[in-house]
Amino acid sequence: MATVTEPTASADRPVLQRLSTLDRFLPVWILLAMAIGLGLGAAIPSINDGLDKLRIGTVSLPIALGLLLMMYPVLAKVRYGDVARDRSPETAKLLGASLVLNWVVGPALMFALAWIFLADQPEFRTGLIIVGLARCIAMVLIWSDLSCADRESTALLVAINSVFQIVAYSVLGWFYLTALPDLLGLDSQGFSIGIWEVARTVLIFLGIPLVAGALTRYLGVRRMGEEAYETRFLPRIGPFALYGLLFTIVMLFAIQGDAITSEPLDVARIALPLLVYFALMFSAGLLAGRLIGATYARTASLAFTAAGNNFELAIAVAIGVFGATSGQALAGVVGPLIEVPVLVGLVYVALWIRRHWYPAEEAAARRGDPPAPRADPRPV
Repeated sequence: MATVTEPTASADRPVLQRLSTLDRFLPVWILLAMAIGLGLGAAIPSINDGLDKLRIGTVSLPIALGLLLMMYPVLAKVRYGDVARDRSPETAKLLGASLVLNWVVGPALMFALAWIFLADQPEFRTGLIIVGLARCIAMVLIWSDLSCADRESTALLVAINSVFQIVAYSVLGWFYLTALPDLLGLDSQGFSIGIWEVARTVLIFLGIPLVAGALTRYLGVRRMGEEAYETRFLPRIGPFALYGLLFTIVMLFAIQGDAITSEPLDVARIALPLLVYFALMFSAGLLAGRLIGATYARTASLAFTAAGNNFELAIAVAIGVFGATSGQALAGVVGPLIEVPVLVGLVYVALWIRRHWYPAEEAAARRGDPPAPRADPRPV
């Protein structure tokens, strides 16, 4: 979402000190945005009517601009060329494990948790399922660096998830929100959703910034070189993702003020299954890395990619399909509030695991040895 200080030069510094100021205090900024939104809604009760006058489908134009703003910098960071570059057997195993975790295990787990914890709250339940379908493509780059994971592997997995979301998100959304509950005989309380409703929102709020981000990267790297693009251009546009997120949260809480203040425990109910989800998906990623014989660095890349979620996309889909006043939108907003402290804690867990499960890699890192060479990624 924003930036992180260079891990290789400061790997022994405490994790929080290696986070940029914006990322370190992200929960504070989100809470502040929530408070400002609640205050704005109380001071201007007619704000929702004003936003309704500038509407595209179910989304007001100001909120739509905020959603696009928070998605574009994230997608300008993705190294799309990595998708076709590395074809080694080790990478094939890593990609296979990642695809299974991200697109089979993750959505199914969130579906189960949503129905277990929020069976009586169809809007919050739906919002959580939408979150579970949105695979992480932004903050995982930060957690990867902080945990001394393999940066290239993380970038590759992020690129795959970015492209795969365009293809799979709408179909999986229809499957988990409509088809599977009907198949299992679950009482969805009359709720159903069509593929096109989700696909349209994904094409707008992921497709547009994805094309813009890919074009920006292609033209930027071609014009200024990859190093300048990564070290000078991206840090300048990176914070705008956070600005877009905070602006969207202010608007959402201004609109939803009454619903939130009347039921404050709803936030806790939404947060609980998310905490369970983070822990289980991270553990599954670690186990999968061990099973395929990956190094610690690649295992950490796999685990954090599996555990993280693209809350920007989830919020965009929830608002685009159900509207800014929906419980689905509130469920999406709770996600980034707790993601940062939880994932920071998992970074400490990952570093502990490196010391105790991968002592040879830990010793090599302490000596400053370069990573072990990989197999030639070019096809034979």
